[in-house]
Amino acid sequence: MTLSPKAIITHICVIALFILASLVYFYPVLQGKAIFQSDIAQYKGMAQERDAYKDLTGEESYWTNSAFGGMPTYQLGANYPHNYIKELDRLIRFLPRPADYLFLYLIGFYILLLCLKVDFRLAALGAVAFGFSTYLIIILGVGHNAKAHALGYIPMVLGGIVLVFRKKYILGFILTALAMALEISANHYQMTYYFMLLVLVMGLVYLIYAIKEKELKHFFVSVGILILAVALSIFTNATSLMATKEYADWSTRGTSELTINPDGSEKAVSTGLDYEYITQYSYGIAESLNLFAPRLFGGSGNENLGRDSKAYEYLTDQGLSPSKALEFSSGLPLYWGDQPIVAAPAYVGAIVFFLFVLGAFLVDGKKKWWLLTGAILSLLLSWGKNFPLLTNFMIDYFPLYNKFRAVSSIQVVLELCLPVLGILGIRELFKSSVDKKEKLKALKLSFFISLGLGILIFLLKGFFDFEGLRDETYRGYFGDELMTMIQRDREAVYINDTIRSIIYVALAAAVLWFFIKDKINKNILVFALGALILFDLVGVDLRYVNEGDFVRQRQVNQPFQANQIDQMIQQDDSIYRVFDPQEGINGARTSYFHKSIGGYHAAKPRALQNLFEYHLYQNNLQVLNMLNVKYIIQQDEEGNSYPAVNPDANGNAWFVDQLIPVSSANEEILKLKDFNSKTQAVVNTSEYPELTKLRYSVDSSARIDLVDYRPNNITYATNNPNDGFAVFSEMHYPSGWQAFIDGAPQEHYRVDYALRGMKVPAGQHNIEFRFEPEVVETGSQITLAANALLGLIIVGGLGFTLFRRKKEKSDA
Repeated sequence: MTLSPKAIITHICVIALFILASLVYFYPVLQGKAIFQSDIAQYKGMAQERDAYKDLTGEESYWTNSAFGGMPTYQLGANYPHNYIKELDRLIRFLPRPADYLFLYLIGFYILLLCLKVDFRLAALGAVAFGFSTYLIIILGVGHNAKAHALGYIPMVLGGIVLVFRKKYILGFILTALAMALEISANHYQMTYYFMLLVLVMGLVYLIYAIKEKELKHFFVSVGILILAVALSIFTNATSLMATKEYADWSTRGTSELTINPDGSEKAVSTGLDYEYITQYSYGIAESLNLFAPRLFGGSGNENLGRDSKAYEYLTDQGLSPSKALEFSSGLPLYWGDQPIVAAPAYVGAIVFFLFVLGAFLVDGKKKWWLLTGAILSLLLSWGKNFPLLTNFMIDYFPLYNKFRAVSSIQVVLELCLPVLGILGIRELFKSSVDKKEKLKALKLSFFISLGLGILIFLLKGFFDFEGLRDETYRGYFGDELMTMIQRDREAVYINDTIRSIIYVALAAAVLWFFIKDKINKNILVFALGALILFDLVGVDLRYVNEGDFVRQRQVNQPFQANQIDQMIQQDDSIYRVFDPQEGINGARTSYFHKSIGGYHAAKPRALQNLFEYHLYQNNLQVLNMLNVKYIIQQDEEGNSYPAVNPDANGNAWFVDQLIPVSSANEEILKLKDFNSKTQAVVNTSEYPELTKLRYSVDSSARIDLVDYRPNNITYATNNPNDGFAVFSEMHYPSGWQAFIDGAPQEHYRVDYALRGMKVPAGQHNIEFRFEPEVVETGSQITLAANALLGLIIVGGLGFTLFRRKKEKSDA
């Protein structure tokens, strides 16, 4: 971490190589193309109204009505005032996407290894081993950008922690605070949470060593500094964190107020996600061997074996044309593991695994133990329901663990620990102080363990039947004989990839043996290992993310194209909602063109989710009517889709003549089964005891019309000879929405479980709803102050460090 001119030039050259590597792997970006990411296409559907409004007015809308009947845009790319950390992030990720994320992987890991006092050559080698890990590349292919974003900054956070424990308090504080601020801004709290588990392991190991070495004072000083750094990073992201917390409580991630199931049976109340939902994606215990050999369990559900597959041979022998047979064999359902869907194996590299074992033998001290423990813990936790003893303990007793799903993704911790310990192992080989015999012994043990694992995997082949969870379904489509060929293809890739990994381990071991025997120097060793690791990892990466995934930029910017149905619906310029039962609640295509009651998000609005489960799945038309669903996409007898008009949709707002009082959320949602949404409104009087008037006179001349619509500002005009109670087909959100009648503030209420209701006096009035979230105003003030403080600390800290170094040189 020296700042000498030579070191600075060296680091600049390494950074240039990282830029080149990122652009070379994703070279279609240089042709103006972009990778089509399925999750990002869905995200664009969700954010379309927000983006269009911003383009039209220049104003940031923190609410959208295009998805789930209405929700905040806090998780849809909302920009907040004084978010200077986000500007810094954009500066760091200057390359075209997704090359920017690959660059972030590389530079983040490089910084971590420099903080561990690793030679720049080995740091660059480790960065390559981490950055091209198959899982990290795959998530870029499918569009898990927030996850990739968070994973890129985690190594920097660890680097800052390491510096603090190395007694580089000022630099460690600055790096930790900056990196953690960037990490939080990436907005993938599951990845952040998982790595905080690694930090806890790291802290426990450092505490044990501090006790042994009688360095408790330094340990607690370091912990105090790190707590301050993390606290400051949290304050720099105050707006996004506060907004996320507010929305999370309102979403399916919050505590449900319902204690019954849709069938009326008692429901177990939980403060987190359902156990089955959390553990749905649990890594198989045997499947974990694909960390060493990629396609032991088939790789993915869409493998391209081309003409080399048994399925291709079988189909052509049956008389199918080569082109049709090739089309089929280019997307074979080879995956046969425990998880529902897998885009690719989480392959860390046979060479990286071998180096990790080498590091376990050569490295000693605290670094070894927190990396080794972190890797093992993450592997065990990734097994989820396949290792219920540990998983149940974490869900039941570890704070916030039950807020996250897809426990298999905790293997990202392992994918960081393995290359770090592997590079530290090579660093030991570089040391002349380490006896050559010890180096050779460690090399032999590591080689034989890795070779033995490869041989064991090969022998285990006889114990597997290569049957997958969905094979019965496939058999119904393809027939027994073709499925037998697919199973033989699974066996073939199992054998081929096992042999492939053994060969790479042997080549890496040979390179290290030549180095220990002084046949090659350090530079050749690093170059040779780097080439082998790249050939190994990139060879697997390209199976899943390659040139074929890139399309024209326009297709990415406009992922959905309006069809005839969309065009027909869009001729209606009124404000209404559209429901496509084929898409249901999980899909954002409809949101891209219309205001939808569906959407695509991991944390859906809880109220709407419950309306689907308790009513819409049971075809309760009253609920569709109250949500102002005017068009329902249906299919005729020939299977052609068409937009059916719902003539009973309630419209944007209406007066009711009766409030139906209930005393609990259970009663409230159940009452929607047998009420008339046009004339009645269900209200929970335990929540709103002031609503005592239950009957209203609705004259035939009473009107309430929508006169101005903006996502965050909706205006109605009323004309009613009597005092009335109006229901609005907009989702009730407890924070941020302000209601006004003729400019004067007015209370509004949650009615019909999910909508807004309001008492309206007799006469002609102007009703306005404005979304002015207090969380944004308050959070922005905190963010501004925290950013200013962080800036002063950075300038002052770096200035003091440079001054002290100059003074030390002059004194010397």
